[in-house]
Amino acid sequence: MKQLLVLTDFSRAAIHAAQYAYSLAKQIQANVILFNAVIIPAEVPQMGLIVWPLEGSEALVEESEAELEKLKLQLQINDGKTLPHPAISMISKHGTLHHAVKEILEETSIDYMVIATHRPGWSGLMLGDHTRTLIDEVGGPLFIVSPLVKIAPIRKIAFATDFENPDNDLQTITKVIALAGLLSAGVYITQVYRESEASPDFYQAVQKIMLDISCVNDYPKIHYKAIKNTDIKEGLRGLASSDMDLLVLVHHSHSFLHRLIIGSLTQKLAGEVAIPLLVFREAPAPPLI
Repeated sequence: MKQLLVLTDFSRAAIHAAQYAYSLAKQIQANVILFNAVIIPAEVPQMGLIVWPLEGSEALVEESEAELEKLKLQLQINDGKTLPHPAISMISKHGTLHHAVKEILEETSIDYMVIATHRPGWSGLMLGDHTRTLIDEVGGPLFIVSPLVKIAPIRKIAFATDFENPDNDLQTITKVIALAGLLSAGVYITQVYRESEASPDFYQAVQKIMLDISCVNDYPKIHYKAIKNTDIKEGLRGLASSDMDLLVLVHHSHSFLHRLIIGSLTQKLAGEVAIPLLVFREAPAPPLI
């Protein structure tokens, strides 16, 4: 049974992301784990030398557990009669978010993590420490859900790439196709490229990559989509505003996702992305022999 780890701080945006995760869990027949990281002020370096009473720490944990129970009941009450009903468990841990998540991933098999943005669009958490750290240090597929995202079945998945790292893309596409199979969704491998890159060799390379994808993955709903634009931001904006239900990207140091995260372009996309983002971290390079 697959498992979704839903990271929450009980904000309105986080509750919406949990509702999205619950809907997704019903589609792929997965369990849901609701998780809240309890930050003890004495553990935060910026707080200085603070002695936090043990009773206060216990109170914070109890409050976290009570809020998790409320969220669980809210998800169950809002659930319809359509089966299956995902099983919901809860975890509350001391410590910073990424350390606590690392511990959970070591102890439990997690297929996907889900986190909310706290401003419309990508910029809320994409530029924040939490999501950056989760992508860079924790790894694992991460759904990033904006408050603008509608809770609906996933029927079309766009995998956006510039094919600068085709071997890594092929690995990720295989994982995306496995998810698509559970959803009976189409996979649209979408290449974002500049007109200056187009050439006979370019098109021949694309054909080879698509042939490799088809040979490795026996899935009938694989499509190729090209977006020609001198501005990657504009190309992704067009893709995000299309009829896709999920946008998938691979994060590696030279990808356009990396450039969006560290650059000001992400700010300009705030409020414009109404589909969830699924981020995979680049697979590690094989060890040298």
